[in-house]
Amino acid sequence: MQTAAPHQTHTFTAPDHTELTYNYWPSSTPTPETPDDAPTLLLFHRGHEHGQRFADVFPQLDLPPNTQTFAWDARGHGQSPGPRGYADGFHQLIEDADAFFRHLQQHHGVTPQNTIVLAHSVGAVLASAWIHSHAPKLRGLILLSPAFRVRLYMPGALPALRLAHKLLGKRTPPVKSYVRPAMLTGDPGQANAYANDPLISRNIAVPVLLGLHDTSSRLLRDAAAIHTPTLLLTSGRDFVVRRSPQRAFFNRLASPTKRFRLLPGLKHDLLHEADAGRQTVIDEINTFIHHRFADPQTHHTPDLRSADRYGHTADEYQRLQNPPATLCPKQLGFAAQRLGLRTLGPLSNGIKLGLDTGFDSGQSLEYVYQNQPRGRLGIGKLLDRAYLNALGWRGIRQRRIHLTQLISDALTQAAADHPERSPHLLELAIGVGRYTLDALEQNQPHHPTATLRDFDPDNLAKARQDADARGLPGLTFRTADAFDHESFHTPTTPEPPADVAVVSGLYELFPENTPVQTSLAGLATAVRPGGYLIYTGQPWHPQLETIARTLNSLRGGRWVMRRRTQAELDQLVAAAGFTKQRTLVDRWGIFTVSLAIREPHRATP
Repeated sequence: MQTAAPHQTHTFTAPDHTELTYNYWPSSTPTPETPDDAPTLLLFHRGHEHGQRFADVFPQLDLPPNTQTFAWDARGHGQSPGPRGYADGFHQLIEDADAFFRHLQQHHGVTPQNTIVLAHSVGAVLASAWIHSHAPKLRGLILLSPAFRVRLYMPGALPALRLAHKLLGKRTPPVKSYVRPAMLTGDPGQANAYANDPLISRNIAVPVLLGLHDTSSRLLRDAAAIHTPTLLLTSGRDFVVRRSPQRAFFNRLASPTKRFRLLPGLKHDLLHEADAGRQTVIDEINTFIHHRFADPQTHHTPDLRSADRYGHTADEYQRLQNPPATLCPKQLGFAAQRLGLRTLGPLSNGIKLGLDTGFDSGQSLEYVYQNQPRGRLGIGKLLDRAYLNALGWRGIRQRRIHLTQLISDALTQAAADHPERSPHLLELAIGVGRYTLDALEQNQPHHPTATLRDFDPDNLAKARQDADARGLPGLTFRTADAFDHESFHTPTTPEPPADVAVVSGLYELFPENTPVQTSLAGLATAVRPGGYLIYTGQPWHPQLETIARTLNSLRGGRWVMRRRTQAELDQLVAAAGFTKQRTLVDRWGIFTVSLAIREPHRATP
């Protein structure tokens, strides 16, 4: 067995303010001057384990000079606090992972383009989900036996766990892993080390297990959103996870630089197998790392600004525009839903409002935000409750929370950047404006001013009425087209440059990228250098086809949406001169809210 590499132990602050532990292995082959953007290997351990389990791997890795390596202990694992194996859900682990990487960027000089992620089992799903939702431009991704589908040998285990969690919530007892050390590795010494490791726990929280399954389903359906060069190694004798979903995920990956290898005879823990098998794994990893760091092209994400015309979301959008075969079961099901919406639907206030104004209208969104079921004849209120509890609407309400949070953070930071004046906010399409007004209200100690724009005068009137009721000063309301570049240059009344600009829920309604690019270019002229842009996205929606086949739009006709992957949206924003700082995502991976900074030394488009 190899000698464990010396390491340091540090902590970082998770989004819920929990201090989580990570292990840091400085470069084993330092040069006189280590660059700020030194090569980085970032490790995510499997379920039940911890970062120190990787320590005996480093002596065998052929890493470039100056490479620094990091491995966290996920919350509830290793030396990190919390009940063993517990998190509020798999989404919380993804949030932690993003906070971890941002911490490494700030405190260790880590850069995405010089980072390779190596992740095992549950950690491999976590890393893939982080890349899918947050779109870091990594140099490479190594997935070992990813747990896209855990083998649950008890029939009906997953539905039973869902029911238990629905009834008991946080009181649901954790699941005890059935996995024994001999199921993980054929090396008796490694099996013994696993069995006697005091930091390994057999517990896994039910919300984590359920979230792992649901997140994996999203990744399996939308792996084409991932362009990171990838090596995927899978075990030939895996008693823990299923192999066919791994192959399906790999086949759908968009990266042209990818390799899949099946390792016959090896068990789930590929890094701790017997000597010959383990060496095969190490050789594959070393070859991939060498090729990736030797490649002058740091990442392989293509130019996605034309993804509205070419690519998997464009193809999906085209399919949704074309009706399915008339007598196919799916079409009959959608026809029954449309009939129900027209007949019983109007008994629900929310459904009636959607039918009258469009389910994507500002009025409908405001009703969803209020989340107060109303209806007629008793059944109407029940229908309304079910309508408001739809997954997409739950995501919309979480998006509002994230918007308020990031707008408030940006205003606070802008006030700190320029304490000599009040921060000024620009909102492109205010709608009824509650989330922006909430943030302005929260930041009254900084005395923010704002220009609130919208194409619809009725929306502006309602937003003005709400602002007056709150007693918010310093607000200007202006009718303007967010896609008219000239509206940013020749207003009737000159506006101050914006310290914070907000565009929410607008670009998602338009499939074409050209108007979005025009709008972003205008924003770049309206925002001060060093100012902030907050923008929303919809990289994923599990009910996309149902919406397209059954709901009407404010623009007339069916509500057919084209998704923009986070990578595509970030590229559009970057092309306008903004650099993304962070992204918040709901637990289902549907809606994102991102914060970007206007590059101080870049000319506007």
